[in-house]
Amino acid sequence: MSFTIAHLSDPHLGPTPFPRLRELRLKRFMGFVNWKRGRERANDMAALARLVADLKAQAPDHIAMTGDVANIGLPWEHRRAADWLRSLGDPADVSFTPGNHDAYVGDSTTSLAAAFAPWTAGDDGASGFPFLRARGEVALIGLSSARPTGPLMATGRLGRRQLEALGDLLGRAAARGLARVILIHHAPLSRGGSPLRRLVDAPAFEAVVARFGAEAILHGHEHKTTVRYLASPAARVVGGRIPVLGVPAAAAMARALSRRGAYHLIRLERVGEIWRVTARARGLSPGSAEIGEREALV
Repeated sequence: MSFTIAHLSDPHLGPTPFPRLRELRLKRFMGFVNWKRGRERANDMAALARLVADLKAQAPDHIAMTGDVANIGLPWEHRRAADWLRSLGDPADVSFTPGNHDAYVGDSTTSLAAAFAPWTAGDDGASGFPFLRARGEVALIGLSSARPTGPLMATGRLGRRQLEALGDLLGRAAARGLARVILIHHAPLSRGGSPLRRLVDAPAFEAVVARFGAEAILHGHEHKTTVRYLASPAARVVGGRIPVLGVPAAAAMARALSRRGAYHLIRLERVGEIWRVTARARGLSPGSAEIGEREALV
């Protein structure tokens, strides 16, 4: 069998409203200024709509959205983002993991959990992280690296409880013979990246995955196409090399192709006891706002 996942991230839905007085925080004010000075022009909502239409035309088996649907973590933004997620498809066919802009400040977390519960519900019916959603022979395992941080910070953290539960879910999915696809917002590898934007406990994440294995890891946050690998003898992929795939910000109008708005189509195909993983990008063409086929990734 084969299973195709459409992966997109970081749409930064606009416009962004100015916070009301009771919602005003220093970081939110700075984030609003940053939106008006740069991100508002860098992200095209009309292009995002065309990208989503193209994605749906590809008829993937599942859609993975790995965060940053908001900009400054306002409850109003969360409600709007939930409406947008509904436009992608039934919550059973769309999975969501939050980003740092969704959990922007401390008071973002309550409305964040409530708004996105339908897209974070695991097979046990509970909403929260980590979740496991089995679809056919594929297990989608969602993690939340989103944590409120101080001004100028965009780091993420999983925490001990989530990492321990991740190991348990990976082991259970492997026992069922499922291909394991991990969804997370922050780039989950310890090498490279800015100290202000990294996943703080990436080494612990790597250790869990190296021990229990996975077949693919999908993330956003870096706003560019990236292809890396994480080695694990427990992975059921060729050579034990797990592809770690980062996708550009979905609505980005950047000139560089690696940062220009796109989504990825990840195909998993069972070949005996091994899973073959291939991936390709579709998105904004160079020099135009047309949506078309881009590079093969894996």
